[in-house]
Amino acid sequence: MCGIVGYFDKTTANQTAVGERLLKMLEALACRGPDSAGVAMFGSLPPRHLVAQVKLGDSDNLAERAQLVTELAKEFGGEEFSRADAYLRFLFKEVDNLKPFLSKIESAGHDVEVVSVGRRLEIVKEVGSPGRLEKAFQVSKFQGKYGIGHTRLSTESVVDLSHSQPFWGHGYADLAIVHNGHITNYHQLRRIYEQRGVRFYTENDSEIVATFLADKLRQGKDLEAALHSMIIELDGSFSCLVATDKAFGFVKDPFSFKPLLFAETDQFVAVATEEVALRGAIPGNYSAREAQAREVKVWQT
Repeated sequence: MCGIVGYFDKTTANQTAVGERLLKMLEALACRGPDSAGVAMFGSLPPRHLVAQVKLGDSDNLAERAQLVTELAKEFGGEEFSRADAYLRFLFKEVDNLKPFLSKIESAGHDVEVVSVGRRLEIVKEVGSPGRLEKAFQVSKFQGKYGIGHTRLSTESVVDLSHSQPFWGHGYADLAIVHNGHITNYHQLRRIYEQRGVRFYTENDSEIVATFLADKLRQGKDLEAALHSMIIELDGSFSCLVATDKAFGFVKDPFSFKPLLFAETDQFVAVATEEVALRGAIPGNYSAREAQAREVKVWQT
């Protein structure tokens, strides 16, 4: 099941109510994924800064853990700390190599996870309905240019924050994915990446999509080429939405197993698993069509 959504403002405005759009779309698809909901939203930050969203863990000592992470983050120029639910958000000075930052922050506990880092990207997730996501993070107030979202029905792995979507391309700033489907060569790909030293945080096969795309982008491919690589190298079923700081797009598997519709006007692009999510969130006279097998579309920011 699962439901995926995306919204991209094609106008010159950089402060659209993208959070409100995504929330309404997710609410329309809540029946497809009652286990968890999440969004990846792209806004703007002061120059030469990154924003981090950190999951503080699964225990009850979140206040203590937040203090520890705060002290560790200050070694990287951390500032503007704020906590919401099990997440700590803060800014820090831009760096070329994220590995020392990730290693230091995640040393605070085995269940501490850097959920996202980016110049524009912020990911927040919550177990339960989109309503719980809004209550915890007030995503409807987020102003930005584009974003993607997910409602999850767990079919294999556990229900918790880490297994929820969107997934960050861990270690690659400003890359987020949402996926509906099943990657059947997941274990083979995972072994290959683990042999290269890649750490996996879940047993969710969607995590391999983010890892795969981060790898392709590091190799110098643009997003469109990376998405075409998914069609060739990933087996199974997938409708997938992807966003970076430079582009927004989708890919559909060779067999068109999973539904995905999109609408495009001069003002916006909207993508969702079901048309009800488009009509419920975006009023107006526009048409929507089903994405075809092997179809890839990318819009530049």
